Amino acid sequence: MTDTLLALPVLLPVLAAGVLLLGPPRFLVRALSVAVLVCVLGVAVALFTVADERGPVAVAFGGWPPPLGIALVADRLSALLLTVSVLVALAVLLFAVGQGTAEDRPGTAAVLHPAYLLLVGGVALAYLTGDLFNLFVAFEVMLAASYVLITLDADEPRTRAGMTYTIVSLTSSLLLITVVALVYAATGTVTLAQLPERLAALPGGLQSALSLLMLVVFGIKAAVVPLHFWLPDSYPTAPAPITAVFAALLTKVAVYAVLRTQTMLFPRTGVWLLLAVVSIAALLLAILGAVAQDDLNRLLSFTLVSHIGFMLLGLALFDVAGLTGTILYVVHHIVVQATLFLVAGLVLRSTGTTALHRMEGRAATGAGIAVLFALPALSLAGIPPLSGFVAKLALLQAMAQAGAAGYVLAAAALVTSLLTLYAMARVWNAAFSGTRPTPSPPPQGGDAVVSRTTRRGTALMLAATAGMALTGVVIAACAGPLSRVGERAAQDLLDPREYRAAVLGEEGRP
Repeated sequence: MTDTLLALPVLLPVLAAGVLLLGPPRFLVRALSVAVLVCVLGVAVALFTVADERGPVAVAFGGWPPPLGIALVADRLSALLLTVSVLVALAVLLFAVGQGTAEDRPGTAAVLHPAYLLLVGGVALAYLTGDLFNLFVAFEVMLAASYVLITLDADEPRTRAGMTYTIVSLTSSLLLITVVALVYAATGTVTLAQLPERLAALPGGLQSALSLLMLVVFGIKAAVVPLHFWLPDSYPTAPAPITAVFAALLTKVAVYAVLRTQTMLFPRTGVWLLLAVVSIAALLLAILGAVAQDDLNRLLSFTLVSHIGFMLLGLALFDVAGLTGTILYVVHHIVVQATLFLVAGLVLRSTGTTALHRMEGRAATGAGIAVLFALPALSLAGIPPLSGFVAKLALLQAMAQAGAAGYVLAAAALVTSLLTLYAMARVWNAAFSGTRPTPSPPPQGGDAVVSRTTRRGTALMLAATAGMALTGVVIAACAGPLSRVGERAAQDLLDPREYRAAVLGEEGRP
């Protein structure tokens, strides 16, 4: 039963994408896409429950043991992130259906949903794979799907942005397969469960070089400063649902890859100075870039890059407390960042622009949308008692235990939080402080049917965004249980004996 559950998060979206390419009716396309994601969400919850209660679960397909076979593994961290990611993907898909823009234009409906499901399948494979080569395959699946999504019905600026995104992604993928080849040449395996002891037998300089190469490769995909230049030029050009799912999932998958490889393959003791410096640079430089932006989507993109630094802070500490804070922050940020980009789509729909200076003094969105913005914005800034405060508090507590280096990291985190609050206040003043436009007269005749359709679409968009905002509140309300899960997941990262035993059997036991 567990074997089947491990395969379903990857197989269901991929198989459904193939079915949708056959061209069924549009209503069936939407229904099947939503149904598949609901099923994958249920499977992810079941995997998380099993992994949390019994420890990591693994399956080697075809009966071939590692390193020959393809292994899928679900532990607490991968199952938790898979659950949150599929939940966000489902909400964003509902928003996209309600928006009815790209998918309702001729020539796009046939590929939007298949590409979206393929993206979800790639994300699931990245979380569940038990070897480096299939992690590379997962990133390639995500790249192929994301390029289709980012260039759907694209004009010249979006095509140019899509090419920038693709070239950078292909470059990082070339580097990744090179690193995988180097690891295989040095150790004779790419199976994560077998690599720790084999890498430990290598000279220290070679270990450091491989660790740095992996950090650079995944750092490009995660948009870690100074490797972030591509993201603010690529994400803002896409429609709101696409930007939201990219911001929520793609960078977090890369952060997950950093967490998995650096803790499992290259264990350290004490503060990792290099990553601490990179974290501080990400926090401060990118948030200053956000403050300087006039475009809402670019502002949120720079904020995304900045807050990747929070996720790296806990890893830089390299202890259970720090990694617990990082895990909490990743969960919080997946939900909150997606919500903010969805709200940005609602603001664009209401005001007709994403330029902050053009919003001021003109059309303001309704009170409901203002609340939907305020919740994730305040959470991102770390205002209590929201989920961002819970995650940042866990990180600050870990930093307080790290001595002088921890205090420097804490100072950078606090400054970044204040500047984030300032950036969110700028958006609030521009988008929600103007005067409302005069309501249009009610439509007549055939236009009334269009209006009813539009109202239903708008209601679905608002419901999906509200669901995401409430999910952030639920994360804060469940801070205690979630923190305990995060702590157990952090312990698994630093002590992967159960992970290795699940994959290798008795061979992997201490």
